[in-house]
Amino acid sequence: MASYGYTLMCEQAGPTQLVNDAIRAERAGFDFAVISDHYYPWLEEQGHSPYAWSVLGAVAYETSRMELMSFVTSPIRRYHPAVVAQKAATIGVMSGGRFTLGLGAGENLNEHVVGAWPHVAQRHDMLVEALDIIRPLLAGETIHHGGEYFEAPEAKLWDLPEERVPIGIAVSGPSSCEIAGEFADVMIAVEPKRELCEMFDAAGGSGKPRYGQVAVCYGPDEAQCRKIAHEQFRWFGLGWPVNAELPNPRSFAHASASVSEEEVAEAIPCGPDLDKHVEAVRTFVDAGFTHVAVVQVGAEGQGAFLDFAERELLPALRGS
Repeated sequence: MASYGYTLMCEQAGPTQLVNDAIRAERAGFDFAVISDHYYPWLEEQGHSPYAWSVLGAVAYETSRMELMSFVTSPIRRYHPAVVAQKAATIGVMSGGRFTLGLGAGENLNEHVVGAWPHVAQRHDMLVEALDIIRPLLAGETIHHGGEYFEAPEAKLWDLPEERVPIGIAVSGPSSCEIAGEFADVMIAVEPKRELCEMFDAAGGSGKPRYGQVAVCYGPDEAQCRKIAHEQFRWFGLGWPVNAELPNPRSFAHASASVSEEEVAEAIPCGPDLDKHVEAVRTFVDAGFTHVAVVQVGAEGQGAFLDFAERELLPALRGS
């Protein structure tokens, strides 16, 4: 049976709301929660971007059952890999072993704040080298690393959870699937493509969990939900090659200016119809994903969505 999660989307809500929403999501019955790690929102209309790791620490302390995951952190520019490992180990301890470190090659939107954005082939090389630092540190080793992109003359983590923090890697095509198959305990994707699961399997990921993410906009008024989804999520259909390269919310606003409300509503179920939301989530399950995290678009709709999830959505997904 698939597991179902809740997305703490830092681009659309402030830190205090995110913690409170996580507490409510656990009470609603979600199996896990994932959190985005941004420096900028995608669009100005979203209006937020707190530091995800501070939020994670509070969520780890205030919850007791839900699994937690960064979705995802890039360890190649904004953060040094040794620091990423330390943060992951700390959240692993604070959560009592409920944390998975989700990693990816990153987006210009968030990483350009510390310097130039590398080409995709270089980003993948940097991610592999970062994993050469993170993995042994999380295993309790002392490392001495001098590489092409990173230096860690001597590093050791002094606070580790009893079980090693699992690592997830975000995939979008053959190259990232190869990296994930070799290095990851978990595959992460935001598109319900069966071929991603198959490439992950072929690269060594057979039998490992696959996490997906689906956006919805629940609410009693479908027209209002469509408006919110268009205002805040019209960037979503631009595709990963575009989303990874644009540098700021202005760029995403221009790139998505011609996207209509109807196009967004075709991709994101809007309104109160339970069947539409269930179908969207099950698209990932049918493609071979074992875990699906739901994004409720719009900060103000989180409370109503969590009530709906507890009352209707989660029971329907679990067949009760």
